[in-house]
Amino acid sequence: MRINETDGVSASSKHLVFAYYVTGHGFGHATRVVEVVRNLISAGHDVHVVTGAPDFVFTSEIQSPRLFIRKVLLDCGAVQADALTVDRLASLEKYSETAVAPRKSILKDEVEWLNSIKADLVVSDVVPVACRAAADAGIRSVCVTNFSWDFIYAEYVMAAGHHHRSIVWQIAEDYSHCEFLIRLPGYCPMPAFRDVIDVPLVVRRLHKSRKEVRKELGIEDDVKLLILNFGGQPAGWKLKEEYLPSGWKCLVCGASDSQLPPNFIKLPKDAYTPDFMAASDCMLGKIGYGTVSEALAYKLPFVFVRRDYFNEEPFLRNMLEFYQGGVEMIRRDLLTGHWKPYLERAISLKPCYEGGINGGEVAAHILQETAIGKNYASDKLSGARRLRDAIIFGYELQRVPGRDVSIPEWYQTAEDELGLSASRSPPCTPEGDSTVKLSTEDFEILHGDCQGLPDTMSFLKSLVELDIIKDSDRTPEKRQMRERKAAAGLFNWEEEIFVARAPGRLDVMGGIADYSGSLVLQMPIREACHVALQKISPSKQRLWKHALARHNDKGQGPMPVLQIVSYGSELSNRGPTFDMDLSDFMDEGKPMSYEKAKKYFDTNPSQKWAAYVAGTILVLMTELGVRFEDSISMLVSSAVPEGKGVSSSASVEVASMSAIAAAHGLNIHPRDLALLCQKVENHIVGAPCGVMDQMASACGEANKLLAMVCQPAELLGVVEIPSHIRFWGIDSGIRHSVGGADYGSVRAGAFMGRKMIKSTASGMLPQSLPSSNGLNNIEPEVDGVELLEAEASLDYLCNLSPHRFEALYAKNIPESIVGEEFSKNYGDHNDPVTVIDPKRTYFVRAPVCHPIYENFRVKAFKALLTAAASDDQLTSLGELLYQCHYSYSACGLGSDGTDRLVQLVQEIQHSKVSKSKDGTLFGAKITGGGSGGTICVIGRNSLRSSEQVLEVT
Repeated sequence: MRINETDGVSASSKHLVFAYYVTGHGFGHATRVVEVVRNLISAGHDVHVVTGAPDFVFTSEIQSPRLFIRKVLLDCGAVQADALTVDRLASLEKYSETAVAPRKSILKDEVEWLNSIKADLVVSDVVPVACRAAADAGIRSVCVTNFSWDFIYAEYVMAAGHHHRSIVWQIAEDYSHCEFLIRLPGYCPMPAFRDVIDVPLVVRRLHKSRKEVRKELGIEDDVKLLILNFGGQPAGWKLKEEYLPSGWKCLVCGASDSQLPPNFIKLPKDAYTPDFMAASDCMLGKIGYGTVSEALAYKLPFVFVRRDYFNEEPFLRNMLEFYQGGVEMIRRDLLTGHWKPYLERAISLKPCYEGGINGGEVAAHILQETAIGKNYASDKLSGARRLRDAIIFGYELQRVPGRDVSIPEWYQTAEDELGLSASRSPPCTPEGDSTVKLSTEDFEILHGDCQGLPDTMSFLKSLVELDIIKDSDRTPEKRQMRERKAAAGLFNWEEEIFVARAPGRLDVMGGIADYSGSLVLQMPIREACHVALQKISPSKQRLWKHALARHNDKGQGPMPVLQIVSYGSELSNRGPTFDMDLSDFMDEGKPMSYEKAKKYFDTNPSQKWAAYVAGTILVLMTELGVRFEDSISMLVSSAVPEGKGVSSSASVEVASMSAIAAAHGLNIHPRDLALLCQKVENHIVGAPCGVMDQMASACGEANKLLAMVCQPAELLGVVEIPSHIRFWGIDSGIRHSVGGADYGSVRAGAFMGRKMIKSTASGMLPQSLPSSNGLNNIEPEVDGVELLEAEASLDYLCNLSPHRFEALYAKNIPESIVGEEFSKNYGDHNDPVTVIDPKRTYFVRAPVCHPIYENFRVKAFKALLTAAASDDQLTSLGELLYQCHYSYSACGLGSDGTDRLVQLVQEIQHSKVSKSKDGTLFGAKITGGGSGGTICVIGRNSLRSSEQVLEVT
């Protein structure tokens, strides 16, 4: 339901009392609440605002005895690590401390208070417990918001591992008690709400005209005025006069430093921001609902710097850019004062938002009617049913095309425009297309074959089209995404361009046992990453304006620069472009250390993705001594789903390094290239993965299984998949990250267990040696000396057979151990890519058991593939997949979504219909790093199997 206009909030014949709860996250919520509250009070109602925000936010706009402010904080929002970065783990901890631990007392106090004020309606923006308290008090409740905390916290929970998962479910359950949602533009998916009413932007009204404000400030009409609206500035940041172009002035909101340069003007703490925004020519700040809505309403160009790890931002950002009102500034350019190219770009924009800005009035009218007794609810699914159907954990920004997840029209448009090059494989191009013919003729195939790879054909076509985009003047209806515009100016079309392709992979068997030396079986998938690269003289490279300004400020001539454009950023929270001087990789004449490089990329989380691409350059410099004297321009376009356990990161690394090697005449064997790419992920990205992902991407063959013993990377060749067997990958919709705490802690636990086994074997070794009288101290059948010696110096857990483990070591491996205790008893766990946290408790037994038994399972699986075709063969192969799946769960790497998919496969396998018709699906398992992602399904290669897989999805 969408409501755009009302006749105003007419005075009601019934005096009503509203309890309005405001979340503890920032002023943006309070400022939009002000506008709704003002309209309710104007209609003659009492409003009790429950908030932690300062009183002046409300009293500066509303002077009425009907406004009551109650200073109580019932949630904490997102805790900032700094002005631009959310601390995800601290946010969960703070929420637990603020809203979870005292939950019983909160509910008791709120129910009593609601009854004491005789509230007619509870309104929440967007405090979860307020909805539950209202239900307990027998009062209806309504939420007014553009996002909900279950969606925001879902990604934080994935970063935290298993900790705090219950928080998300509790929040969603609280919201499900809400009558309906008044949804604001720029909204995120909010599956917890069963009924939705859309309203226009909620925007504060203006008190003064642009002319009046400028006159009071003493600023002439011809002076360009910037408003710096940050809501908390970066620590230690000192503004300088040269940050502004000549003739500009800047209004600073919330300035902590009273000594500002002469061209900066400090605004009072209680300044009414909308008036100053409307008097300005552009705004610089971070994205929030309040800043975006008012920038659109006043047609004020907005230069924004990303806030990392706040999932509301991508939706607001896309809305801002859809209406041609936004320019993104790189964080380091903000901090170093390279503002000029961004400000000049901003004032050339013509923001085109023409929608309603009376959302406060519309929302107040709906709230009044609801409190009187009008029923806005429909007969849609109940909140509880929607909760069961919605995958909330890890449900960030990647979605399956066609699913109804309430995507705004402007966001869906952005997704559709991007579809050819981002989250989905490009459509096949007709054979007669002259553009494709031209592009393929212009490219010389140095390695491999693009026949049968329509995605490569389409990528080559897209490169040709970029040259057209660069010179075209498209209408707003046909405008390209920002990243495509950046790509259009990336290459010099008179110079060579190299293209590389690397696929993702389906982890059939082996998974998280690769770092323990297991045999693994991996299959390349259809989805792949393409990288186009140009090596070019610095004097010929087309630099982006901010990079050129940076060089000019340094007084440098042409210097080698790396420029990267990444397609697909509009569907994730990462910047679409990255650039750096290649000299930044040098430290006192040598390549910088991997540790320093990791810190370099960690500085700006929205551009950390560039570590996967740019990191390949540093690894080649460090490991092979390659020197890069030319500039490099790269375009990355990946159709491999991110965070779904199919090695999107490995495909990016392999494609990037392959393109660099081709352009620079480096002849690197695929196995060696994979090992170099693993260094990128382990040491520069900081993800403790094994090597199987990179090996599968670099060395795998289509429709075959790559067999490899990860000690460290012994290729055994490819294994033919029998014609009667087929594998499928099904996306659970849940994202995961091998850089997350779960995967890292499981890996650390495995290495801890290996150290314990070695210690036990070393302790037993003296007992097995002959004593002075020539006799053994233990029975000779227990062990041989050679076996114990090998186990005392065990390199890989997978070299320990299951029966030896059970006979001698299993009883000595604890279920878990605190890091401090392990370090005290055993010292270092000898894993180069994980660090033991002294205060953390690590699971040990399950992470040790998994690789030991998984190695045996993979060997059995490989042998069974060559057995005679039969139902027993398929059943046995499927059973091995099931065993692997439940072993993941024992390690703590399962997830509700993947468990449900495996359960559905089992239900189909064991159904009476399937049994009576020679079953078609036989097994399934979670893949890759676990904690979500994709499952691998094995079945009979038949049409019925494909139909059943479709049923599961």
